[in-house]
Amino acid sequence: MWRVIQLRATIAHPFTRQRHSRVIAIRREDQSVWERRAPFGPTHVQKLVKQNVKVIVQPSNRRAYPMQAYMQAGAHIQEDISDASVIFGVKQVPIDALIPGKTYCFFSHTIKAQESNMPLLDAILEKKIRLIDYERIIDERGARQVAFGKYAGVAGMVNILHGIGLRLLALGHHTPFMHIGPAHNYRNSSMARQAIRDCGYEISLGMMPKSIGPLTFVFTGSGNVSQGAQEVFSELPIEYVPPEMLRKVAEHGNQNKLYGCEVSRSDHLERREGGGFDAKEYDEFPERYISTFSTKIAPYASVIVNGIYWAVGSPKLISIPDAKNLLRPANTPWLPTSKGSPALPHRMLAICDISADPGGSIEFMNECTTIDTPFCLYDADRNKDTKSFKGPGVLVCSIDNMPTQLPRESTDLFGELLAPHVHDIIKSDAKKPLAEENFSYPIQSAIIASNGQLTEGFQYIQELRESQSHRSRHKMEGSSESDKKVLVLGAGMVSAPLVEWLHREKDVSITVCSQVKEEADRLAQQYAGVDSVYLDVNESTGHLQELCGRADVVVSLLPYSLHGMVARYCVAEGTHMVTASYLNDEISGLHEEAKAKGVTIMNEVGLDPGIDHLLALECIHEVQDKGAVVESFVSYCGGLPAPEHSNNALRYKFSWSPRGVLLNTLSAAKYLSQGQIVEISGGGELMSSPRSLDFLPGFALEGFPNRDSTKYGNLYGLGRDVHTLLRGTIRYKGFSESIKPMQLLGLIDPEPHALLHPSGPDVTWRQLVIHLMGMSDSTIFYENLKQKLTERIGDVDGIESLGLLDDTPVVKLNTPLDTLSHYLSKRLAFERDERDLVVLRHEVGIRWPDGRREERGINFVVYGQPQGHSAMAMTVGKPAAIAAKMILDGEIQERGVLLPFTPDIYRPMLQRLRSEGLTATETSRWLN
Repeated sequence: MWRVIQLRATIAHPFTRQRHSRVIAIRREDQSVWERRAPFGPTHVQKLVKQNVKVIVQPSNRRAYPMQAYMQAGAHIQEDISDASVIFGVKQVPIDALIPGKTYCFFSHTIKAQESNMPLLDAILEKKIRLIDYERIIDERGARQVAFGKYAGVAGMVNILHGIGLRLLALGHHTPFMHIGPAHNYRNSSMARQAIRDCGYEISLGMMPKSIGPLTFVFTGSGNVSQGAQEVFSELPIEYVPPEMLRKVAEHGNQNKLYGCEVSRSDHLERREGGGFDAKEYDEFPERYISTFSTKIAPYASVIVNGIYWAVGSPKLISIPDAKNLLRPANTPWLPTSKGSPALPHRMLAICDISADPGGSIEFMNECTTIDTPFCLYDADRNKDTKSFKGPGVLVCSIDNMPTQLPRESTDLFGELLAPHVHDIIKSDAKKPLAEENFSYPIQSAIIASNGQLTEGFQYIQELRESQSHRSRHKMEGSSESDKKVLVLGAGMVSAPLVEWLHREKDVSITVCSQVKEEADRLAQQYAGVDSVYLDVNESTGHLQELCGRADVVVSLLPYSLHGMVARYCVAEGTHMVTASYLNDEISGLHEEAKAKGVTIMNEVGLDPGIDHLLALECIHEVQDKGAVVESFVSYCGGLPAPEHSNNALRYKFSWSPRGVLLNTLSAAKYLSQGQIVEISGGGELMSSPRSLDFLPGFALEGFPNRDSTKYGNLYGLGRDVHTLLRGTIRYKGFSESIKPMQLLGLIDPEPHALLHPSGPDVTWRQLVIHLMGMSDSTIFYENLKQKLTERIGDVDGIESLGLLDDTPVVKLNTPLDTLSHYLSKRLAFERDERDLVVLRHEVGIRWPDGRREERGINFVVYGQPQGHSAMAMTVGKPAAIAAKMILDGEIQERGVLLPFTPDIYRPMLQRLRSEGLTATETSRWLN
């Protein structure tokens, strides 16, 4: 078949038998089934043929221009293009289709070291191909000379107008946009423009629903892409406003027109220090600048049409945390409603990211959409939906080959732009050293590779690749290079639900460390692909630092006192860190250093502290956003055995070391009550006046203050209106009564005691109690001992029932506190078939703007699973896992030492905890 076509072409154009000065080829596009463009149309080919250039066109029935048109223009239609010295295409070439020693021209998408195209670049270097990338054909000022940009903008604008119609309909609003189809439905852009003009006519007649409010369109940049989009936009009834006027028109604009705003770099970029914008400085040092787009412009945009080129290291227009805030109703200007029509969920309806740069200026856009599936809904919790227009979020269109939807016009434009450079390109001989060639500046600037090497202007690609893979080379062996690495320090009960949650994430590899190797091995055996490592942090700090350096995030579930050491190593190695423990002074002191190293250290993401913060701030911010103030905040939280298993003097059991629980009973406390500071001194006074708690009438509960509650006035942003502020601990009634005798005896003393030195003589619990009483007769009659104890410390039934008067040998651990902790960890351990319970209670006193007062109660109650995860393990491990994944995914980008107190952190955490069944209930009572 092809032989016949070639013969006919030769007959039609006898001059093609001549000896040609150059032979070039137009290859078949195979990167996408939708790709119908070509670098040259038939008219361009005809001009080249007349200039004695042989043009081979690889057969394709998919091109917008048929093969017959190319043949009539004088082209040779044939499969074999190996005779050509220069091969032109549009999109990337499959590696197995690359012919060694040729010059190729196409969009390679390699100049940012895009990982997916690095194998292609490696093959180009290996095959000693000279690669000319259209994207880098620039003049001396850096302006691009060859691009499909205009029609990317045209097609993108048509698509997003089509998508807006579908999105608004799904939200309950029929609009004139429903009469606009996708760009590829039209024979050409003129037909699309006519449909858009018809839509605009209906808008001008007042056919937009009032419930939608004024629609604002923001165009980023002023280049070809933006101008193409704005040409289409101009077919509608529009009015342009400057960025500073966006908010006013978004709230008070005319509904019979649309508002446009072109945003340039100087409108949203400013120096980190001192403000202002200098274009020359920005081009050279983009890292010195930040973008205010997400705060000054995006909140007032209904549609964002993004057409800017994003360079690695440049500020992003909308980061992942920015998107969380923008897609929350509370953070958008008021939107009107009308009877029978729902309000929009938030101002931002749609984003058309024509730049189609995954992870670039629109950071959450980490995967392009396609012509087959042109839209996806992206919500504030990073969920993506490509099957519906109805759910929450913003509609995103980010097709990376937009112009192919208008293939003939795109081909014609591109060929016209490329034509002035063609003769410069086709003199290329890839087998010659590049130094012997003589190209014009635009083409010289676009040669990425030649003679098996990156050219001088593009050697940075290798540096980028090395920097991107630097950490990967230091990751845990046996995991994929693309995996995100989590190091879990500690393999106790809390670790299991943390590992289980992270293990569901396919792009995360996990290594668990413990000084009890059997614990780590057991955990690793439960979840395929999890590695276990023996680590004693006290004996091998060098090994700890090495492991931290190999991870992306370290989750420390070690004892509280060790977090500071882990944090220092994480900062030194540039590794992020998560803990479920209270923030301490040692870690706080690392804030500036961590920030400078680009490290996030997230603290207090467990239960208490952790979930208590998340629920408190959700409530506080909600009422504050509605104009109310919080006058009182009282919170209690605790882990308990389930009522049926609270059968001991303390009404308490342990699934971890009791040391912290016992030590806290000696702590001082400070809180605010009716405007007065109340202070409780340390040493045991805390157990003298527990408060009876009746918010769950079926439980006999008591509570006592925990540490310094007053600081949460500032941390929670409560301001001067709060007169009562208390955070406390929950226990079953009877706990404090049983603890007080232990305190009076000195059994909770954290200081070393000579009798408890591990190398000293053996001692029983009865002998230890006798010694602590100051008595010397270790053979005293048992009943007499009880009598003397009663006279000294009161009721001794609890101490007796716990076996502390028995002749049981003591495991001596230097201090009474550590010795008792070890004993109780065995004596009061949960049995295999027993379950625990977590209870959290917030009582929030609210004063509303009209003077009414509300008392809102938040109850969070979770039961453990017998022979499964304990409630404490689930409520500590899962939020810590969620926080770690948010850091890995870039949802948390703030650096330094952090607490989970901002909406972009606590809202998605709560949403994901609720999806795990960890939910709270609310009650409300009006006081007047």
